[in-house]
Amino acid sequence: QPFPEDTASAPDVLDSMARFSVPGVFNYSMLTLSDHERVLYVGAREALFALDPNDISKQLRPQIDWPAPQDKKRECVAKGKNNQTECFNYIRFLQSYDHTLLYTCGTYAFQPKCTYVNADSFTLNAAALEDGKGKCPYDPAKGHTGLIVDKELYSATLNNFLGTEPVILRNLGQQHYSMKSEYLPAWLNEPDFVGSALVRESSGSKEGDDDKIYFFFTERAMELDCDTEPNVARVARVCKGDLGGTRTLQKKWTTFQKARLECSLPERHVYFNNLRAVFTLPGQDWRGTTFYGIFHAQWGDVDVSAVCQYQISNVKEVFKGSYKEYREASQRWGRYTGSVPTPRPGSCITNSDRENGYNSSLQLPDATLNFAKKHPLMEDKALGRLLLLTKGVNFTRLAVDRVSALDQRPYNMLFIGTAEGWLQRVVILGSEAHVIEEIQLFETAQPVDSLTISHAKKYLYIGSRSEVLQLPLANCSRYQSQPDCLLARDPYCAWDSEGRACVRKLSYLFSTDSSQHHHQSVQAGYIPL
Repeated sequence: QPFPEDTASAPDVLDSMARFSVPGVFNYSMLTLSDHERVLYVGAREALFALDPNDISKQLRPQIDWPAPQDKKRECVAKGKNNQTECFNYIRFLQSYDHTLLYTCGTYAFQPKCTYVNADSFTLNAAALEDGKGKCPYDPAKGHTGLIVDKELYSATLNNFLGTEPVILRNLGQQHYSMKSEYLPAWLNEPDFVGSALVRESSGSKEGDDDKIYFFFTERAMELDCDTEPNVARVARVCKGDLGGTRTLQKKWTTFQKARLECSLPERHVYFNNLRAVFTLPGQDWRGTTFYGIFHAQWGDVDVSAVCQYQISNVKEVFKGSYKEYREASQRWGRYTGSVPTPRPGSCITNSDRENGYNSSLQLPDATLNFAKKHPLMEDKALGRLLLLTKGVNFTRLAVDRVSALDQRPYNMLFIGTAEGWLQRVVILGSEAHVIEEIQLFETAQPVDSLTISHAKKYLYIGSRSEVLQLPLANCSRYQSQPDCLLARDPYCAWDSEGRACVRKLSYLFSTDSSQHHHQSVQAGYIPL
């Protein structure tokens, strides 16, 4: 990998960052922007905040305190949990429900609870708490992901106090009853959930396809030789219109399918099987959706991190392919070669199904449902493109922005947080990743827990244990000469030959005469003579 052009340690950069923290409050790990990016909402340990996205050091409303009551904390300690780290209300979910409400969930001292927050007044109705079982983990250290889609919550978490029962759940909505995954190791086997995404595949679909919710996780592999590699990265998906079966799979997903996500260096026989984070970059329409994943592996005693990229078209192909089957005789998994029932198990209801009298999953025949229950795993893998590989660094989170440069080409910019509290800014150039700079974010090393981009305001927001940071997507003024500005190959920055300065490239430059005085060299990284 090329060495980063520039390494900025804390003092240089700290001045250009806005910061937010409140004494006695920790774990600022849930960040969500309001629909029009007017508010940055933050969920922390026992508190919620509404910050000004232009300057996060300002609170737009007084904070909401939402502690777990003392009696719940005592019960938590009595059950053997730690009163310093575990028996608090850690906010683990915070998203817009509609224009006037947010929905939030917390671990509530190992008795998870959820409730609505009025977005205008920024108040929480503590009297109207809902059971958070299945919506939020009991344990603040466990993986969890959730998504509100059309006023329904899709969540993937651990459903019990012991953390032994994984579940992918849909509830909240008035239009549907609660739905969940089958409690079988073939469906979910000790998963660590890291992310989820809505893909509106009904849009412009000639087949009358349904929208899908994708889930990303690492789990214990059943189909591999567990002595060599116990874990495997997965993508799973369900259809939004799934109502379960009538007898078989009653109130259970009939469309749950999963596949292996492969991120590898095949020529070196290196496979990254631990998925740590995922980011979904929308395209012009859903067909342009791209998933980015952060993966970890161990090479001897060295930590290795990788970023792989997946196109939605490749992932969809895998779910249209062959199924895997467990063979009792050999006690091994292999490709299923028998006949497949009609309608095809695991697929959404489409126009052709409706023409054949299947208007919802409730009308599917038992043969289709039984097959779906026994064959959740696909034979083929979703193959990723390896973008970046780094030894000795633990990547924790990533966010991606698509930026148009002066050459009219779109470039994908990766912002990658590390376990040591650094941020890498990386531009993808064809098949190469070019590390523009590494920035030390904190004076005390701590992991980057969350990253959120405001495309409208051109800021990156960073959540950690001790604070929230706000950083411009690019800090062009730090390149003080033309060579520095151009050799950085930063698609956000251009050299202004009139003003003799490195400036933020703004989209209006395309439509005015001023662009003739602006120069970039993102592709080549050279200086025009």
